[in-house]
Amino acid sequence: MSAKIKYQNTHFITSAPDIRHLPEDEGIEIAFAGRSNAGKSSALNRLTNQKSLAKTSKTPGRTQLINLFKVDENCHIVDLPGYGFAQVPLEMKKKWQKSLGEYLQKRTCLKGLVVLMDIRHPMKDLDQQLIYWAVDCNIPVQVMLTKADKLKSGARKAQVLKIREAALAFGGDVQVDAFSSLKGIGVDVLRNKLDQWFAPAFTEMLEDEDLEDDSIDDMDN
Repeated sequence: MSAKIKYQNTHFITSAPDIRHLPEDEGIEIAFAGRSNAGKSSALNRLTNQKSLAKTSKTPGRTQLINLFKVDENCHIVDLPGYGFAQVPLEMKKKWQKSLGEYLQKRTCLKGLVVLMDIRHPMKDLDQQLIYWAVDCNIPVQVMLTKADKLKSGARKAQVLKIREAALAFGGDVQVDAFSSLKGIGVDVLRNKLDQWFAPAFTEMLEDEDLEDDSIDDMDN
């Protein structure tokens, strides 16, 4: 049974230019990644029912740091730098790509990756590279096709089926669903997936509490 988490309690912890500046590599982290105009900040705000947890910008590509948010004890969400926006200088793009790859390959507490793509323009080269990295590292992936409200219901369903079919080529655990920050499409799907990924942290906490209760009982006896 998955844990039910109060995502509205999520709060910002720190920003870091690379993994060496992040807190200890422990607990469970779920990372959010996507092209700079995929609606990642809006998705995080909708997930947590907060208006400005993640800063949205009229100029995509402004999220240049790894941003860490605490969801619950030993449970964190990581907002990775946006990638692939045309107006960002090439050197900056390379720097972001390096930090993305390094985080995915070396951060052992990373237990799931949410990849956000505009439903009208999915599976660009960098999106695919990101998913291949995750699959190679045995990290499960939840693809959320954002801005789903931009398509009519029939077209939306057809696009989801098409991308699900394409995702089979990656191997590994890659799920695909529609998402809209504006209309709330897919929000419950995303929360349920995160609940599943975060669940081991709650199991561990419950086991620790049981051990403490047993110790108290032993002392009483």
